[in-house]
Amino acid sequence: MNTTALKIFRQKLAGKEPVYGLWITLESPGITEMAVGLGLDWVVIDAEHGHLDWKDIVNHIRAAVRSETIVLVRISELQEGLIKRVLDLGADGVVIPHIETPEELKRAIAFSKYPPEGSRGIGAERATAWGQCFAEHVTEANDAVLVVPIIESVLAGDNIKSLLEVSGAEVFFFGPADYTASAGFAGQWEVAEVTEHMNIAKESVLEAGKHCGVVSTGIEDLQKRHLQGFRMLAYGFDAGLLIKSIRQVSAALGRDRKMKPDLSAGSLTIDARAINEVPGGFEPDRFEKITHTGKESA
Repeated sequence: MNTTALKIFRQKLAGKEPVYGLWITLESPGITEMAVGLGLDWVVIDAEHGHLDWKDIVNHIRAAVRSETIVLVRISELQEGLIKRVLDLGADGVVIPHIETPEELKRAIAFSKYPPEGSRGIGAERATAWGQCFAEHVTEANDAVLVVPIIESVLAGDNIKSLLEVSGAEVFFFGPADYTASAGFAGQWEVAEVTEHMNIAKESVLEAGKHCGVVSTGIEDLQKRHLQGFRMLAYGFDAGLLIKSIRQVSAALGRDRKMKPDLSAGSLTIDARAINEVPGGFEPDRFEKITHTGKESA
């Protein structure tokens, strides 16, 4: 557990500063290393959806060791065994999907803390330095661990005030797509009347002196969410950002195509026109001149 990074994370939120991060769905720990090297405040390893296994998760956690980037893991469901295992691997906290009632949130927090505050079992894994630091870890873990419920249904929004009365949760993440789906609009990121319902819940969180998080869909959305009061802000999903970058270059070459549901490429329209300017982000960092063998460069 990276208590130093967690302290910095909390200090920024207390000062109403945004904390920026990345939602990770791909297996390469190099992605987390990049997030660390680029100075992101946090990453969430998504073990609810997708194909990541325990080896992938621990490698992502290792990639952030002794950095100022905290690593959280979104588990698949509220389950004591999953929370225990994630924390034993050394994650700085857990993200719990579909929390809707105070009872569920209380259980999530109890599963994340050692007795007498909770029911977390003590394991001889990474978190305790393989049993060498039982006392030290147990002493600091209860105060340091970050438990982040995701508010992603109309019912959760309706129950937000009672959820806020539960001690131990500082940040409430919002999931617009699932929130919208719970209102009968599956497949849409946001619908106006549902968004308003979510915003009312978000305002309740802010009024209670706690913090809100959300994944953005782009730079404009990121700026909008910040103005709305969200402070734990994700740039996006790793796979989505990679696809967006590839499509930007493809578009500059006149070769942009959408991906089909069966993962094949859609129809391609080749634009043979020359590129008039270098695509953004691909400008040379120095000027070079090619010379022939035996000749000195100017």
